[in-house]
Amino acid sequence: MRVLDVIGRGPDFASSSRRRFESSARPMRARRHRSTVRTVIEQGWQFLKREWFTLLVVVGMLEAGLQLLVMPDDKGAPTISLWIGDPLAVIMLAPLLWWRRFPFGAPAAVFVIGAVESFIDGRLVTFTVATFIGVLSAVFLFGLLEDRRQSIAGYLIGLAAGGVVTINHPTQGWSDFGGLALLFTIVWLASLAIGRKLEQAAAAEERAEQVEREREAEARAAVAEERARIARELHDVVGHSVSVMTVQASAVRRRLTPDQEQEREALEIVEQTGREALAEMRRLVGVLRRPEEAPALAPQPSLEHLDRLVSQARESGLPVELRVEGDPTQLPPGVDLTAYRLVQEGLTNAIKHARASRADVVVRYGDGEVEVSVVDDGPGGGDGGGGGHGLVGMRERVAVYGGELEAGPRAEGGYALRARLPVQG
Repeated sequence: MRVLDVIGRGPDFASSSRRRFESSARPMRARRHRSTVRTVIEQGWQFLKREWFTLLVVVGMLEAGLQLLVMPDDKGAPTISLWIGDPLAVIMLAPLLWWRRFPFGAPAAVFVIGAVESFIDGRLVTFTVATFIGVLSAVFLFGLLEDRRQSIAGYLIGLAAGGVVTINHPTQGWSDFGGLALLFTIVWLASLAIGRKLEQAAAAEERAEQVEREREAEARAAVAEERARIARELHDVVGHSVSVMTVQASAVRRRLTPDQEQEREALEIVEQTGREALAEMRRLVGVLRRPEEAPALAPQPSLEHLDRLVSQARESGLPVELRVEGDPTQLPPGVDLTAYRLVQEGLTNAIKHARASRADVVVRYGDGEVEVSVVDDGPGGGDGGGGGHGLVGMRERVAVYGGELEAGPRAEGGYALRARLPVQG
């Protein structure tokens, strides 16, 4: 019966499910709508920022045509037919639409067209507000030109065109030309000053970008150099282990009895593989090693050599206190070398860059990890002087073993470098 009841209520369940789906779909549609509106607004704003001058030119062209249509009988209006005057007024401002492509030719074309149109009707060029603003804009654009000769030539073209328009105007005289020349000069000088400021700002921005690019290139080079150095050091560590394995396999093979032929063959394969691996590693490190570098003959340092490192720091004039906490355990050679290099880098920065009066070195052995820290009280950065890449190298070393590195100034003063390295994995 219960099954039949459920089947009988099927339409109710369907309508309820549909209502739940529709109610959950509404917020999704609303979010998509808001996202679409936001995208449209952002794109529109970017377009306005990029094409605002072009839009103003279009508005000016429309204003010039409408003013001639609305005020054909106004005092000072041109006497030429509207069918000719309207297109001519619009055409005079049209070159400004291509100002970015032709920074000198576009404003120059405005003055040339205006001078030519003044021969057709002397009042046409001076009648509309948009034409007057467009002419001033052309003078302003001349002042923004980076080429000083083009800027001066454009200014002179503007004055010459103004003189032609004044001569062809029926009611204007040389006094009007003097006022126009003064206005052109003020606008041109103002734009000249603004243009120089813009050039200086662009040059400063370019220099900043160049410095940033050089800094990034130096950082990439430092990372590559540090990785190569880590690879060279790890070669010594791994090579020693492989050599021990090869020697041990050879020693065991010589102790086998004549009837242990299978064991002898297996150990011979181990020896051969070990020798081949060592040969390939030498070739690899030969590629990574710089030409002036000689092969490392001394064993790689470890935390067992910290006493000597601390003594060298003290001889350099930096009082250093070394503490070892926990039960020292045998660390993997790579981890041991990395911990030593971290302490070495921390003390080097404390001596050379932090201007510290003392430093504390702590090595703490924990459960499955080792932690090293170098803390100084110097007023300097302790990070390689800001221009070095010591921290880059330390982060690369710690990342190889999946550890954590913390470095930065302390609230009470000085600089702290702490790293935790897992002993296993």
